[in-house]
This record gives sequence, C-alpha cells and structure tokens, in this order.
Amino acid sequence: MQWNALADAWAALLGLPTWQGVLVVVGCSLLLAKAIEVGGDAAIRRVTRRIPGDVDRVIFRTLHPPLYITVAAVGTVAALTLYDVFPAWNTRLENGLLTLLTLLWMYSLTRMGRRASETATEDDRFDNQVVPIFQNVWTAVVLGAGIFLVLSYWNVDVTPLLASAGIAGIVVGFAARDTIANFFGSIALYADRTYTVGDFVVLDSGERGRVEDISIRSTDIRTRDDTVVTVPNSQLNTATLVNESEPQRERRLRVSVGVGYDSDLEHVEEVLLDVATEEELVVEDPPPRVRVREFGGSAIDLDLLCWIPGPMLRGRARHQLLKRIHAAFRTEGIEIPFPQRVVSMPGDADGRNGDGSRDADGQIPRESREPGPDRTDGDPDAADDRWADSRDS
Repeated sequence: MQWNALADAWAALLGLPTWQGVLVVVGCSLLLAKAIEVGGDAAIRRVTRRIPGDVDRVIFRTLHPPLYITVAAVGTVAALTLYDVFPAWNTRLENGLLTLLTLLWMYSLTRMGRRASETATEDDRFDNQVVPIFQNVWTAVVLGAGIFLVLSYWNVDVTPLLASAGIAGIVVGFAARDTIANFFGSIALYADRTYTVGDFVVLDSGERGRVEDISIRSTDIRTRDDTVVTVPNSQLNTATLVNESEPQRERRLRVSVGVGYDSDLEHVEEVLLDVATEEELVVEDPPPRVRVREFGGSAIDLDLLCWIPGPMLRGRARHQLLKRIHAAFRTEGIEIPFPQRVVSMPGDADGRNGDGSRDADGQIPRESREPGPDRTDGDPDAADDRWADSRDS
C-alpha cells in the first residue's frame, strides 16, 4: 500500500516509534496551518483589495477559520493513516474527513455570500435589486456542488442525478426563456454599468427620460411627460442607448438662429454670447461659443453652443435662451428673417394685380369662381380664346 510505504519511509527517516511519528506529523501540520494562516491572510488581502467597500473584509474574516482548520485536519488524518493507527478505519476516516471539510466549506461559503450581500446592499455603489439574486445563485451553486461531492465520497452514483438535473434544466429553460433572457440581460447591464438609477437616457425608439428603477426583469424610465415606460432588460441589452448623464452630468445645448444677410455677424456673435453668459442655467466652463453654419435660403444660419448642468434642464434652458435671444435681437435691431415666396403668373412679370397691388401674402388673387358672363362653362375653345386675348394685351 502506498500509504504504508510512505509510513515506513517516514519512520525510517525519523527513527521514531509510531505514536511519536504521529505527534510529529500532527505538529508539522499545525505549523503548516499557521504558516498558511499568515500567508493566506496576505494572499486573500491581495485578491480582495480591489473589491470596493467592506466586502473584502467580510470575505477575509469568513475564509480565515475554515482554511486553518482544513490544513490542521488533513495533517491529523494523514498522520493516523500513514502509521495505520486504526487500520480498519482508514477509508472511513478519509471519507469522513472529506465530508466534514466539505460541509464546513459549504457553510463558510454560503455564510460568506450572505454577509457579503448584506454589506453590499448597504453600499450605494451596488444595486439592491441585483445583489440578492447573486447571493441566491451563489448559495445554490455551493450547496449543489457540495452535495454532489459528499455523495461521490461514499461511492454513490450521481450520474442519474446529473442527467435528471440536466433534463430539468432544459425544460425550465424553454418554459422561462424570456425570464431567463431578462435575468441575464440585467446581469449584463449591471456588469457593464450601462446606466444607473437617476441617469437620463435616450432609447433608439425615441423615448427619453430618467431611469426610475432597475429590476431583474425590466427597467422603468420616467419620460418628460411624467409617464413611466417599462422596457425589458433583454431588449435594453441589445438596443442602442444613449446615456446623457455619462461620462459627466453637463450636456451641450445647441440653439439655432437665423439673421438677415445685412446683419453684422461680429455684432450678432457678441449679442449671443452675452445672452448665454447672463443665463443662469448655462455653466461658465466650458464657455459658450457661436458658430456660423451656412447661408440659408432667406437667412444666415448660426448655432449658439453652450453647456447646461444636466440633461433634464435641456427644455427649460432652450426656452429661456430663445426668449432672451428674441428680446436682445429686438433691442439691438438685428433682423430675424422669415421665408418669403413670390408667385408670378405668365404675362404678369412683377406679380402685381391690374392696379399694381399685391395680396397680403405677396401672391396674385385667384379668379372668382362665381357664375358670370365671362365664365367658359367648361368650353375649351372659349378658354383658349381668352388665353390668346391675354397674351395679345
């Protein structure tokens, strides 16, 4: 037996009786456990120091005792087995030790998940809706793996259980595929930190609003019309979404204006910058600026570009700026042109009436449709004669 060969080698090396060899092995295992305790502390701290909050401290305190006990227990049972202190109980001692250690680690890991979940829910950086789900999944995985390990220690065939679990998983997956898709969608959104509660988002479907709540199944968005839109997380995970609250809360606002071609553009730019500077909803840094965009059909088009504290103020800031711009242009005598169209009829090149007048909209008045002596009554020849007379006049 391999264990007996190791025991003989150990006994020959030390030259000690069996009971003394057992004490030496147990003592060495305790020293090793102490060394692992000290070294394990540094290793656990190094692994968990990047985790925000007090979660790393919880993990450290929870894993510390079972790690020490495991090393000490393995050394003790190894000593008893190596020296055949209880020859008839070697296999049972090994299986019993593995079972107890597995149960110990199952308890420690589930306790660690529960305490980490409680600590994370107290931190604003973690989502209170998602953290309990992770804790439940963690507990189920630990318990399931532990039970299968314990059964395998005692030579219990777990193949039928694995097959049954696989079939049950397939059935549940098909029956709840939408729920599962939303669940994994919420996990992906949480892991990617696409948005958080309070962010102002714009969906590819056109909805705009503030994120009210993020649950396992869906996300609630309150629009500017004070209506709540519920969107499944599986759709949000694949949709094009604009988070206007990231990477910073300040958003740029574009206000387009048009001025007449006779306007002094330097003066117009100065007036627009003064308006933006005086508005309380416009931040000072970055400073506002004006850009001339193009020569339009009836005006020179300009854009006033300024920054506001947040996307929720976009409508109010635009309202205030437009009012101020209108008042400032009126005070400074800057023309705000509007589109005009002149319609001319053949034979009336200047588009005026017979007496030289125009309509209010600049168009020629339409001919009266009431019956009269000049009506053609649908006679095409009469219409042609009248057209010829008008051309000759």
